[in-house]
Amino acid sequence: SVAGGAPDHRHIGAPDRRHGRRRFRLCAGLTAKTLKQLGQGRPASSLMFAKFSPDGARVAYVSEHNLYVEDLAAASLRPLTTDGTISLINGTFDWVYEEELECRDGFRWSPDGQAIAYWQLDAAKTRNYLMLNTTDQLYPFTVPVEYPVVGEDPSNCRVGVVSAQGGATTWMKVPGDAVQHYIPRMEWAANSTELIIQQLNRRQNESKLLLCAARTGEVKPIYAETDKAWIDAKAEAVGWDWVEKGQRFVWLSEKDGWRHMYAVGRDGQEKLLTKGNYDVISMQMVDEKNGVIYFTASPDNATQTYLDKVALKGGKAERVTPQALAGTHGYDISPNGQVALHTYSSASTAPVADVVSLPAHKRLSDGETPAGSRNLKPFKPEFFQVKTVDGVTMDGWLVKPTNFDPAKKYPIVFYVYGEPASQTVVDRFGTGRNRLYTGSMADDGYLYVSVEGRGAPAPKGREWRKAIYHNIGQLNIRDQAMAAKEVLKRPYVDTSRVAVWGWSGGGSSTLNLLFQYPQIYKTGISIAAVDNQLNYDNIYQERYMGLLPDDKKYFVEGSPLNYAQNLRGNLLLVHGTGDDNVHYNNAEQMINALVKHNKTFQLMAYPNRSHSISEGEGTSRHLATTYTKFLKEHCPPGGR
Repeated sequence: SVAGGAPDHRHIGAPDRRHGRRRFRLCAGLTAKTLKQLGQGRPASSLMFAKFSPDGARVAYVSEHNLYVEDLAAASLRPLTTDGTISLINGTFDWVYEEELECRDGFRWSPDGQAIAYWQLDAAKTRNYLMLNTTDQLYPFTVPVEYPVVGEDPSNCRVGVVSAQGGATTWMKVPGDAVQHYIPRMEWAANSTELIIQQLNRRQNESKLLLCAARTGEVKPIYAETDKAWIDAKAEAVGWDWVEKGQRFVWLSEKDGWRHMYAVGRDGQEKLLTKGNYDVISMQMVDEKNGVIYFTASPDNATQTYLDKVALKGGKAERVTPQALAGTHGYDISPNGQVALHTYSSASTAPVADVVSLPAHKRLSDGETPAGSRNLKPFKPEFFQVKTVDGVTMDGWLVKPTNFDPAKKYPIVFYVYGEPASQTVVDRFGTGRNRLYTGSMADDGYLYVSVEGRGAPAPKGREWRKAIYHNIGQLNIRDQAMAAKEVLKRPYVDTSRVAVWGWSGGGSSTLNLLFQYPQIYKTGISIAAVDNQLNYDNIYQERYMGLLPDDKKYFVEGSPLNYAQNLRGNLLLVHGTGDDNVHYNNAEQMINALVKHNKTFQLMAYPNRSHSISEGEGTSRHLATTYTKFLKEHCPPGGR
């Protein structure tokens, strides 16, 4: 079991979640009512991802880039690796694996508790990006961040198995250049003698599943697929869904144009479990005893999410979520498949959490609304679809002014993201809210809208999602602009007062829209944007845009930096100088380009703030005040 409790139910770990990682210090003995500190003699706050052995007698964890096993009864500590350094990482990952492949916990106990399989990354050749801290000391100093940009090689990655008693590591003989491939997923293969590994090539358009002999490291490829665009890593970073006593596992693939579930055998033979023109959003639970698999989907509305089930032998899917509960649903299903923690909300319904039976979906507890949502009023956006001149049908939402008068014309503000990492048009509570606006946009007389084009991770099929390949900054921008043109035809929209804003990828989209379609967008607020795609990390940007040098033109043509000379409207550029995700040099390069072309704009740089621009007293309030003031000045509110 991961971190929290031992399988024998005699112990429980107490985590310290600082720095976004699981750091453990205490272990409680439930039967003896004792409390023991783990890692005696190890540096404070250095323990990460502590996990009990299957018998609950030992705990394994990472400390200062090495793996350790601690015997609880004997109070003995044994290092399993000793070569770990800041650049040779055992049992966890470098920055870019964490950020883009969701890899954090980098080791696995064998089911029999006799061995541990782990990742080792050699980041010695990864260059540091030096962020400059100019405020925390009298003399500025640099803050190094291990960061491989587009075109730079990833870390050398390998997987090994070591005895829980210590000794030499057996390295898996994974084929191919260890630098030009990624290993995003690894688990024990339903036994204690084999591992199963997912390997992606550098372009991330070839995925292979490998069975590896833990004792010898010998590797047997069992399953492979390719895609003209990219293939995602297995969605869940931890776990593997085995059935039939470990003879098969359930796997998601888009190979037929839709994301479907397949049963794959150890010999690589596959069987399609779900079929039809719809996407499996996520796999939730395999209930082998009752012969069903639970998963989420929404065949009829890409803005919503529901629970479905299908027979383990395959067949027609059946909806489990009651038809009356329209919106977005989440489930945490018990191991026996009988009950689930259920969360539900919609744009007009506050979040509710309850316990339901499965498959009947009968409520077993009173519904509770999280404290933070109890006093919030829904914004009740109107959901709509718009068809562009290119024949693309896009989902959107619109929040109208409080005292809307159809005879008047109102300013309109578009909220945009536009990249494969996130959706903006989702039927859940909070949709339509602008957390950066001080006051109420509706009360002040704004139209607030978002439309979602191709490339967004919506359940609309492979072609929808992957049309953006080689096209970030091009196709997604045209989709947004053409949808905006249709929205602006509404008689109550003032086309002279059109604003757009976004954060991160949405900041990039904002700049591209403002620069590429200045006849539509008059005002833009861009926050923490990737202004030059060549500045961003290799795993994310190469996945969607290709590799250098062959595909360089796509990176350049999709970057806002390439269009800075076209600025005609009002621009507020916002960035944190301590952003370790989208570095401040993006903003500085954009500033230089705008200055070169004599384009006036406003800049708000936040010293040492990260990508969230949230650190420091008053920061969030100041950002919201700055945002609101700029918007009101350059896109005045109210009907006319």
